[in-house]
Amino acid sequence: MRDKEIEKLIASEEKRQTETIDLIASENIVSRDVREALGSVFTNKYAEGYPKARFYKGNENADAVELLAGRRALRLFRLNPRTWSVNAQAYSGSPANLAVYCALVPQGERIMGMRLDMGGHLTHGHRVSITGKWWEQIPYGVDQKTEQLDYGDIADLARREKPRLIVAGYTAYPRVIDFKRLRDIARNAGALLMVDASHIAGLVAGGAYPSPFLYADVVTMTTHKTLRGPRAALIFARSEFAEAIHKTVFPGLQGGPHMNAIAAIAVALKEASERSFGTYARQIVKNARALSLELQRCGLRIVSGGTDTHLLLVDTWKNGVGGEAASTNLESIGIVTNKNAIPFDSRKPADPSGIRLGTPSVTTRGMKENEMIQLARLIAAGIEKRGRSETMRLRKAVERL
Repeated sequence: MRDKEIEKLIASEEKRQTETIDLIASENIVSRDVREALGSVFTNKYAEGYPKARFYKGNENADAVELLAGRRALRLFRLNPRTWSVNAQAYSGSPANLAVYCALVPQGERIMGMRLDMGGHLTHGHRVSITGKWWEQIPYGVDQKTEQLDYGDIADLARREKPRLIVAGYTAYPRVIDFKRLRDIARNAGALLMVDASHIAGLVAGGAYPSPFLYADVVTMTTHKTLRGPRAALIFARSEFAEAIHKTVFPGLQGGPHMNAIAAIAVALKEASERSFGTYARQIVKNARALSLELQRCGLRIVSGGTDTHLLLVDTWKNGVGGEAASTNLESIGIVTNKNAIPFDSRKPADPSGIRLGTPSVTTRGMKENEMIQLARLIAAGIEKRGRSETMRLRKAVERL
């Protein structure tokens, strides 16, 4: 590379990723094939419009790639192309969610989404997001005792508030979601059900988590988390909603699609259709459960008592350490996490009461239950501040792992 400054930073980032353990639930490690597609000559092509209806010439290969990505997406999730449609052009998860709201919910109407501090996402109607400024969020959360969804409370809230759309699928909720219950709640309230499957997409594809497609009207997902693809998004919609969503993505919100990203999505979808991916997805969940169990044996409280997915929340404040300090201390020994609020958190978002851990990346690197036991013990030892010699000892143990 002629740009030596960037070349040096790329090499430094590769070294950082190699020599640390990544437990950020929304990160993963893509294959060389995905990276090759992402860095391909499709970067050069402007393909405004949709296949067979572009505004520029020279798009025969772009059309083929986008159509292939769509077919692979529908096939991976076992969807009938007569009743489902997929849009691969959304640049990322946030604009994908925005496109759905713009298409299906009149501005100023109500969206029912999980509270940010209990596991929801900014784009589920939080007040600091454009989705909370253009629409009114009706927030729901979890039961204070179980720290799990209380479907009775959600049903009562939906009947009372009459939202146009209910959003399920979360960024920091470690339990299986009862999509059928939520579909019934939505129907009884006269609402549509949208599932943001960004975190669970790969688990669903691999058969390690129930599919939302049986019950949802729309499913959005990013492709870079458990699905192990590029940083991009897919929008799946039942046929009656598809045209409105397609028109909202383009020309409503975006210009030309990132064809290199769509090519990389297609590669990732093919990889996710292989039998080995199912083994990988199931191992993600096994690893998360093993990590959760050993952390509890080490004296740490896990929110909701465990996990059914790829992620778990650790209440570090119960051990006297805030989430910011815990994540900083762990990074000093080479374990990368993110600070995270826990349900009914009494601390500020800048320094919440917990951290979020996820197992997609370490599972990609080949770790299994035995490594999760070792990792849990390192986390338990590394959360609190230590002297220099102890920090170096733990850092060497992380490097060996």
